[in-house]
Amino acid sequence: MNHAPFLANQLSTRSPFIELCGVSKTYEGAVDAHPALYDVSLAIDAGEFVTVVGKSGSGKSTLLNLLAGLDKPTAGQVLVGGVAVHQLSEHELARWRGRTVGVVFQFFQLLPTLTIAENVMLPMDFCNTYPRAERRPRALALLAQMGIADQADKLPAALSGGQQQRAAIARALANDPPLLVADEPTGNLDTRTAEEVLGVFQQLVSGGKTLVMVTHERDLSRWHTRAVELADGQLLAAPASTFHPAQP
Repeated sequence: MNHAPFLANQLSTRSPFIELCGVSKTYEGAVDAHPALYDVSLAIDAGEFVTVVGKSGSGKSTLLNLLAGLDKPTAGQVLVGGVAVHQLSEHELARWRGRTVGVVFQFFQLLPTLTIAENVMLPMDFCNTYPRAERRPRALALLAQMGIADQADKLPAALSGGQQQRAAIARALANDPPLLVADEPTGNLDTRTAEEVLGVFQQLVSGGKTLVMVTHERDLSRWHTRAVELADGQLLAAPASTFHPAQP
């Protein structure tokens, strides 16, 4: 799947790739309601690497789940690439998410009984985005891009944490999505390995991906284009984007 025309259109029009407009999310409990996000508005351009910071319980993961279509807002609008994600049915969401969003988790979430290559092929199998004969070669190419092609036929348990996270990133890239979301992807890694993973993310953004990453780390200015901060479900005064993508 080639998203180049889509990305080129986003870059040429300068319209935000992601728009959250007055987004609130409340979870209904057995006794009372728990507000996780309140009136959040945010715009992110195509090709940005945005980190979302804040204390535990500030709403960071909820924000990421809304962007990825894993949850729906109680109020407000979530638009990604011009698609009103909040209005999609569950069936439409599954199809949209499989082709548009790659998700990277803190604890990798690789299926333990499948080889690394099979884990990377799984999104292609689910979405039928590539002919069957092309899926393993594509998986191997992505693993080579991540520097772990030699681990392709091993089970996840045989890999180090850093290697597993690289495999998880390869899986997130399987269907060539324009958007990557990552929830504390370096939280389970040592400092050196975390920096390697951040370097991989930076390369992917340089290649045209848009990345939104939740993290507890506050100083990632070396890697990201900007940071936004949440506190008690509200977006603190966020710097406007100063990101200027190169013209295609």
